[in-house]
Amino acid sequence: MTIGFAVQLLRGGVLQTLLIAAPLLLIGMVVGLIISIFQATTSIQEQTLSFVPKIAAILGALILLGPWIMASMVQFTVRLFARIPELGG
Repeated sequence: MTIGFAVQLLRGGVLQTLLIAAPLLLIGMVVGLIISIFQATTSIQEQTLSFVPKIAAILGALILLGPWIMASMVQFTVRLFARIPELGG
């Protein structure tokens, strides 16, 4: 295995991780922002108020995006397994 091959595998893994995590993190951030704006406008300063809506939104996103995430991971794994013969030289 060459350095270039290892870097390519590592780059693919990091990119796959970012593609899967980005939508969930974005949804959590948007829900957190909405809750923060709501707290600022109503002067409710409860720190734990944002946890339940964030968890519910991320769980809903996981349910909706689950098939896409699974298909993406299966595709990545199949591509990775197909490259195993290249490891031997």
